[in-house]
Amino acid sequence: MTAPGQTVAVSAFIDPLIADLHISRSAISTAYLIGTLTGAAALPAIGRLVDRYGVRRCVLVIAVAFGAVLVALSTVSGIIGLTAGFVGIRMAGQGALGLAATTVTAHWFRRRRGLALGVVSAVGAAGISLAPLLLERLIAHHGWRTAWLVEGLAVWAVVIPVALLGIRNRPEDLGQRVDGDNHADRGDSSVLADLSHHQALRTPYFWVLAASVATSGMLSTAVAFHQISLLSERGLSAAAAAANFLPQTVAGIATTLLVGALIDRASPRLMLLTAMLALALALLAATRVAPGWSALSFGIAIGAASSAIRTVEAALTPRLFGLGHLGTIRGTVSAINVGSTAFGPVLFALGHDLTGSYTSALLAGALLPLAVGVAASLTPLPRMWPGRAVDADRQRATAGT
Repeated sequence: MTAPGQTVAVSAFIDPLIADLHISRSAISTAYLIGTLTGAAALPAIGRLVDRYGVRRCVLVIAVAFGAVLVALSTVSGIIGLTAGFVGIRMAGQGALGLAATTVTAHWFRRRRGLALGVVSAVGAAGISLAPLLLERLIAHHGWRTAWLVEGLAVWAVVIPVALLGIRNRPEDLGQRVDGDNHADRGDSSVLADLSHHQALRTPYFWVLAASVATSGMLSTAVAFHQISLLSERGLSAAAAAANFLPQTVAGIATTLLVGALIDRASPRLMLLTAMLALALALLAATRVAPGWSALSFGIAIGAASSAIRTVEAALTPRLFGLGHLGTIRGTVSAINVGSTAFGPVLFALGHDLTGSYTSALLAGALLPLAVGVAASLTPLPRMWPGRAVDADRQRATAGT
């Protein structure tokens, strides 16, 4: 249900908006840039609210606000209203709702947290990938105003009941324990003593993790935004270039599940390094794409690389920094990630304007994940991981006394 705030879904509205509201493409792109950056800036505060009031109550508020913004977008008549709507859907949909879903998952699972987050991410990616197809048909038959109205009503109809009936903040709220474990004294060497938001920000590995999601967000969004043009430049037809999103989606879902299963047992350094190397290789492959198998290989590579890091971040953040301030910490990571997506398309466009092709931008972009991968290999992990870790639940109880 984050789909209405995702770029792939919003892209279905762009051409109809330009035609009906008589807005230039550059103006609507600028409005989307403002919406993305403003929405990203609010995510750390939303993360703090999640920690203070719990995921259940926050999801309810997010759902009401998200649906209201989508309904309001069906009535816009100019660039100012459109910009305000972009702020709302990027903040509530692309940012806050996804943040809440992965945060509550982290609170309910420990030993198989990576697998649980992988399933959540994979199901979400599958649903989001269907959104452009459904929206295109809905807009073609009923118009973009009706499409946004339907999206708003759908968010209310699905997310509000889930918040009221399907979510509880923590297992303790129901007298249960994480992973269904009934042994209260059982420790877990994979759980850190909880770090505060400020402590996490002073940890070098936090910035490595943030840099990894920012690099992936910026570069994968840039490739997706310019994919038709990029692949057409390499000899593919427009239809074939658009169809390349399919292997990307399939590869992304498969990778999300695989990474989720592996990350419960793997080294954080190894997982981040592997994800960054995969992204660098995918960008290099884009410079050599041709019609046929190489185009399919590129789609698989970029889909796998862009999906891997999202699962890695969602699983490693609670593993490395604890659960006590998870919403606030992940809110900051999400803000950096969402903000980075605003710049990738612009930088690739500038590179193309200066050189006449995307090759230079792709080669320069490939250096970023390589640098982050090196940093992930050399930067020390947060204190007390993994050998001297303590049970976070027991630490909180001790702190309370």
